[in-house]
Amino acid sequence: MDNMIKIGKHAIGMALMPLGFVMAISQDLSAADRASLIRVNEIAKYVYPANSPASPGKMKFMPDGESYLMLDESGKKIVRYNTASGKEEGVVLDASHTRESSVMSIEDFTISPDGTKLLIYTGKEPVYRHSFKASYYVFEIKRNILRPLSKTYELQQSPVFSPDSRMVAFVVDNNIHIKKIDYDSEVQVTTDGLKNSIINGLPDWTYEEEFAMVNAMAWSPDGSTLCYLKFDESNVPTFTFSLYEGWCEPQQEYALYPGAFTYKYPVAGKPNSRVGVYSYDVDNRKTKEIAFKDPEIEYIPKIAFGGGTEQQLMVVTLNRAQNRMEIYASNPKSTVSKSILVEEAKAWLNPMAYEDISFDSDGFTVLSERSGVNQAYKYTYGGQLQRQQTASGLDVTAYYGEDASGRAFYQAVPASTGATPANAINRVVYRTDKTGQRTEALSPETGWGSAVFTGMMNYYVVNYSDALTPPVHTLFAMKGKKDRGRILEDNSRYSSNYQGVAKKEFFTMQSDGTTLNGYMIKPEGFDASKKYPVIMWQYSGPGSQEAVNRWKMDWDYYAAKEGFVVICVDGRGTGGRGTQFRDVVYKRLGYYETIDQLNVAKYAASLPFVDGARIGIAGWSYGGYETLMCATSTECPFKAAVAIAPVTSWRYYDTVYTERYMLTPQENSEGYDAGAPVMRADKMNCRLLIMSGTADDNVHLSNTIEFVGKLQEADRYCDMFLFPNMNHSIYGCDARALVYGRMVEYFKVNL
Repeated sequence: MDNMIKIGKHAIGMALMPLGFVMAISQDLSAADRASLIRVNEIAKYVYPANSPASPGKMKFMPDGESYLMLDESGKKIVRYNTASGKEEGVVLDASHTRESSVMSIEDFTISPDGTKLLIYTGKEPVYRHSFKASYYVFEIKRNILRPLSKTYELQQSPVFSPDSRMVAFVVDNNIHIKKIDYDSEVQVTTDGLKNSIINGLPDWTYEEEFAMVNAMAWSPDGSTLCYLKFDESNVPTFTFSLYEGWCEPQQEYALYPGAFTYKYPVAGKPNSRVGVYSYDVDNRKTKEIAFKDPEIEYIPKIAFGGGTEQQLMVVTLNRAQNRMEIYASNPKSTVSKSILVEEAKAWLNPMAYEDISFDSDGFTVLSERSGVNQAYKYTYGGQLQRQQTASGLDVTAYYGEDASGRAFYQAVPASTGATPANAINRVVYRTDKTGQRTEALSPETGWGSAVFTGMMNYYVVNYSDALTPPVHTLFAMKGKKDRGRILEDNSRYSSNYQGVAKKEFFTMQSDGTTLNGYMIKPEGFDASKKYPVIMWQYSGPGSQEAVNRWKMDWDYYAAKEGFVVICVDGRGTGGRGTQFRDVVYKRLGYYETIDQLNVAKYAASLPFVDGARIGIAGWSYGGYETLMCATSTECPFKAAVAIAPVTSWRYYDTVYTERYMLTPQENSEGYDAGAPVMRADKMNCRLLIMSGTADDNVHLSNTIEFVGKLQEADRYCDMFLFPNMNHSIYGCDARALVYGRMVEYFKVNL
């Protein structure tokens, strides 16, 4: 190719870049010394994956919690450790010394419910952003026997052990199969699976992306019944994007002629998959449908058995607007269903309400914002409220479960020092007793604490950090009157890599009479008498938070090193502040967020050390969307903007996420038009760089293409940087360093 420019070790061909990009590069080179171009190795240590702090590794606890297993660095051995002491107890699996079958290495594993077997996999092949296929093997620990999960199919998806650990259900080509380990036999449960038509036992794309669903199967406690969801996506519109040879893991088959990836993607207002619940009797191999008569049921985001009985499948349903949840108890044998609980919201239900339900032997726990903040409530399987499990006034952000004595463990925004907006930047791990009278903090009341618990709730690991302190991982044993702790990782070696970096400072500001939380990173060697350019970073999506008191080493510290003030403020609609603050954006995405970010720019310009004529704004995904909303505002105060993987109209985005906040376009056409950058592209009046992955199955590249088309129609242009075959996350092969390196360099030239 002609005219190559080197950015780090990667060559970018100018001949095939859009005109705006070529102009920007030539302007860059004439405006600054060629040596000032961002080098990948300079910014790489600030961004993923090099910026990730150390952790204890993937500790997988045995059922009794008294020991845990870990895959060693070689990927060939799984080692057992004593939980209390951390001492090695022996090698459970050595890939070089297994009987019957062998593998070269292990990518990951799961432990069977009784702790006697492992499911390992190798040869992982991505399907979407989260799902994948792999070659799975069942390993019997005592006998040291390793066998393929399937003798017929090389790759499988989402295997699930039966409660007695004697069977595994898995999916191949959209059909469910059951492996009977005792007999080393395989039974096919469904036969109608068909790509882009019928899916059995797995979520469709929308459920995976928006409901955090990884599989759609549930075993009865006695293993006699397997229940599953069937998705009929035959009426869902199809979306296709091109595949290229690319530069990161090149696909040589597309070197001369691009390939194509086609899948079902329902944009707002279009048909979703029709979803049904089915039960399969393992002994007689008969399948029954569990039908529901309510025509308002659009989604079934969760199924699970409850109460320890095979006669009670809990089915969680949602209407299309996602503001009404109804939970049913269904008998898989008789297929009779009974409504147990209805939960409704004035705007939308927090996804935690249906994604994080806990089904225990004596009842189930639901997270609800009925009081204005998120709280956990325990119900009987008859639907009667037993108790509130979390302390009043706390806004619960994660629920971990309860121990044998009924004590509830959870993460929440602290309120003990007064429920002020500034508290929202912190998270604390709490324990509340069964009476609700005593609540203890298990992590500091400032900073960010989270936890992982053993299945028996007898040990837990707290991950704690703040903006100035990298994560410290501490294991606690719940024995006696006081929990005893042992530090697993303090990140002291990691900390030494970032000595002398600028400090993150938190502040509050006013926007339309509302207090907003933000952080600021000033340049290294800050001089208050100077005037600095500003990069405003934001995400802004409903329920999200960027201004938080936790460790996050990222590109913004590099930008500060390069002489920028970085400012990030969470506007209205974001999380940690209760429903009144969040739900104001309902049916008006982009409206209040834009007002708030424009006010952030005014606030920044008022600071004595800021050059108000040199302010830029940037963001990724929803943040990219909000960047474009600001850049196309008639009051745009920004000199330059960078939008990464942006939504440019909610009419282009998927049903579940979009309609949760906007209803359908048929119900809220005005809201969709008012919140669409493509409808106001003719007002853009700043330099703009857009970056996207060409294989983004979440926010399609077509969002960018349509926006660029509208710019051209209005005699405007932007700069563009595309990542061949990269998805929405744009990582791998130093891609993150390229994204943020290009962004910082763009602001260096254009601010």
